[in-house]
Amino acid sequence: MQCDRVWRGARLATMAAPPGLGIVDKGLIASTGGRIVYAGMEADAPALDAAETIDCAGRWITPGLIDCHTHIVYGGNRAHEFELRLAGATYDEIARAGGGIVSTMRATRSESDDQLLAAAGKRVETLMRDGVTTLEIKSGYGLDTASEMKSLRVARRLGEVLPLSVVTTFLGAHALPPEANGDKDAYIAQVCEQQMPAVAKAGLADAVDAFCESIAFSPEQTARVFEAARKFGLPVKLHAEQLTTLGGAELAARFGALSADHLEHADERGIEALAHAGTVAVLLPGAFYFLRETQKPPVDLLRRHGVPIAISSDSNPGTSPLTSLLLTMNMAATFFRLTVDECLLGVTRHAAKALGRLDEVGTLEAGKSCDLAIWDIERPAELVYRIGFTPLRQRVWQGR
Repeated sequence: MQCDRVWRGARLATMAAPPGLGIVDKGLIASTGGRIVYAGMEADAPALDAAETIDCAGRWITPGLIDCHTHIVYGGNRAHEFELRLAGATYDEIARAGGGIVSTMRATRSESDDQLLAAAGKRVETLMRDGVTTLEIKSGYGLDTASEMKSLRVARRLGEVLPLSVVTTFLGAHALPPEANGDKDAYIAQVCEQQMPAVAKAGLADAVDAFCESIAFSPEQTARVFEAARKFGLPVKLHAEQLTTLGGAELAARFGALSADHLEHADERGIEALAHAGTVAVLLPGAFYFLRETQKPPVDLLRRHGVPIAISSDSNPGTSPLTSLLLTMNMAATFFRLTVDECLLGVTRHAAKALGRLDEVGTLEAGKSCDLAIWDIERPAELVYRIGFTPLRQRVWQGR
């Protein structure tokens, strides 16, 4: 078999057969045209005629990591609000006083495409140094048609100027802009009738998200957004049950959402609905840590009902200014008591499913994009165990 490149002498965590990691000792990966053509035991590989062969000397290879929930394109920062929270203010109080998402909206609206690109690029490069090869980026800090489209253009551009795959999500229903004068229904109408059609026509979004919460939008308002997304053929996902129990998990399931994210306050009825819908639960320990929350997501219920668990950095300026997916895994294990296998599957296979990209990335299997992370480690647990250190030897994206 002719191929471009072979990695031999490796130990593989293929993620192809959960609940385990799909461990292969003395493994080999071959790629051509940016696609994996073989991943498995070296002894079972077909005869290969490779233009380049790399001896991995016993190093571990996992799929390239996937950060499936970020808000990484934004203007300014919210360090002052961090000070306010240290002094005792709550997230809700700050948001209702005009801070929170709206403060980032003002900064994002004021910056140019190039300014946003330069700032976001630095954050994305940090994630890449942790082995990230696929990144989801949401809008939601523009809150008007022009600014939402600007954010999504920048997100798309990041995938053109940097060697990684970017999946974009339209999150116009993130917060209420000041010019809405408190009229949430009118703003949701604008999201559905003006913002979303413009975004869809320009081909800037791969999915639609909403923030269903007491400080954001009701289940009824969120359902209107999801109905509009259906008309444009866009899959949906949802910020659900982060601060209160509003039935967001059930709503996500009713619309066949790719994922329901946060879920700290989800109840068993909501978890059962996610299981029946095949919706992925995306846990965000960075926000849990940064907001000093005490209500943990119902991990035992997710396990009991067989809901796939993904984890993500939730990289954003206000509630999770986190740009390390390795640290995210450590947080998920420490705070939420996820196992090593759950953490690693949560940033590979299950994260790919949460983006609707499992046919393309997330496992080491023939036919998929050759996105690899090659690690200087003795065992996979080191990727979850270490804090503030990346043992990444090499990152491979689309075979390069």
